Amino acid sequence: MGRADHGFMKSNDVVLDVVLITGASQGLGLALARRLARRGHSLVLNARGAEALREASDELSRFTKVIAVPGDVSEIAEELAGHALAYFGRVDVLINNASELGPSPMPLLEEHSWESLLRIFRVNVVAPLHLAQLLLPGMRSRGRGTIVNITSDAAVNAYPGWGGYGSSKAALEHASRILAAELEGSGVRVLVVDPGDMNTEMHALATPGADLSELASPEDVAPAVLELLDGREAFARVEAQRMAVLQ
Repeated sequence: MGRADHGFMKSNDVVLDVVLITGASQGLGLALARRLARRGHSLVLNARGAEALREASDELSRFTKVIAVPGDVSEIAEELAGHALAYFGRVDVLINNASELGPSPMPLLEEHSWESLLRIFRVNVVAPLHLAQLLLPGMRSRGRGTIVNITSDAAVNAYPGWGGYGSSKAALEHASRILAAELEGSGVRVLVVDPGDMNTEMHALATPGADLSELASPEDVAPAVLELLDGREAFARVEAQRMAVLQ
């Protein structure tokens, strides 16, 4: 899969992209990491849970070079980017997958504490932009790179109770559009990916007691997300599950 100029086709004369993934110890982040590892992409993995991240790193190290940097991405962005650049010399693809849901069950906006809202926006908006800021100089100098920001349909639909999370994802989407406009002509792409409803721990926390068994798994969605890395659009907002159905 993929064009040689984007490093997504394994061959003797192509250097595969180095990919940094946040929220990589479970769910969609881990599903993406597994597929990328099997293709031979070097990986920088981040997640808050050190033990789960270590297990993911041990698993994927059988297929490729992996470094794991545990910690809250809203607090350790400099450390994360620094380790990635020191070890691999570059990051070609940044996948901002880590997200903060907030309290479970989720409160209405009028009852949502400002402390919780600040935490949600730090993780879901500020941290992805900060990581991009840290990695963009290298991407610009090479004239290529991809920033993937994982979002949600809650960014465009007004679901009662989803105000903190949804508004943060809406902010991330618009920030992504602005960033893409500012990067026009640089060779750096910005992709906004709505993976759709999935059977994940986060979704279970968002809807306590709901039956999620009929929802898509992260493993079902991951191929459609990775297919986007093969494109050339400077900016795109894509609904991954709809894309998978159309293929």
